[in-house]
Amino acid sequence: MAPFCEECRWNFLTGTATSYTPIAPAPQAPRPGGFSAPPAPPAQPVPPAQPVPPGPHGQPGPDGFGYHDSQPSRVNRPAEPLGAEPTHQQAPPQPPRADDDWVLSPPAQPQQPRPPQPQGPQSWTAYIGPDRDYFMAMMRRSGPEAAGLNLPAYAPPKQLPLQGNQVSIGRRRHSTGEAPDIDLSVPPEDPGVSHQHAVLVQQPDGSWAVVDQNSTNGTTVNGGEEPVQPYVPIQLQDGDRVHVGAWTTITVRRG
Repeated sequence: MAPFCEECRWNFLTGTATSYTPIAPAPQAPRPGGFSAPPAPPAQPVPPAQPVPPGPHGQPGPDGFGYHDSQPSRVNRPAEPLGAEPTHQQAPPQPPRADDDWVLSPPAQPQQPRPPQPQGPQSWTAYIGPDRDYFMAMMRRSGPEAAGLNLPAYAPPKQLPLQGNQVSIGRRRHSTGEAPDIDLSVPPEDPGVSHQHAVLVQQPDGSWAVVDQNSTNGTTVNGGEEPVQPYVPIQLQDGDRVHVGAWTTITVRRG
């Protein structure tokens, strides 16, 4: 809506270019004991832009307002030599702002997923000994025939590394001399354990499971009230407790 262009001084009302010659600044008096800058040369008048001939059918040409023939303004920018090509300098990269800290630049090279590391064989150990809490729970569930049982006052700690495919739990047969891997007939003998009471079976992943062999008094796990079902493997975790007989607890630990 302006009557003329501020760049080329083209007057849209008269259809001609308006020349403009800036007023030369007044010379400043030199300061005492100093020096004065040389007076600036007078600005050269800007030649008027040549009108562009109309296009076909009387339509204005592609540069009807003489944008391409205009000279750079000497009012809003420093003086530049005519005919010089403008130079474009690339702005230096700006440091990241505080609110851009969460933006992560992509890695220079794509990271390849690491293959799963093969795990070595797991070692498990069984710790065997009398358990007072299990013994008291058995006394509450048992009948009068268990009244003569007493928890051993002392039993040396026992431990057995679990190796092979299975580890048997029971009591030695004196008639045949057959002894299980975990023999609970040695003092203090647990009278509630059957000769073939249960079996610890190694699983394909290296862990272990307990299988009751249809024992007389059954097998419980982690203080359970009901015995496990015979001949059904029960998966064991690190620290699980297997209860057999009148007071024996077998704790399995990995590592």
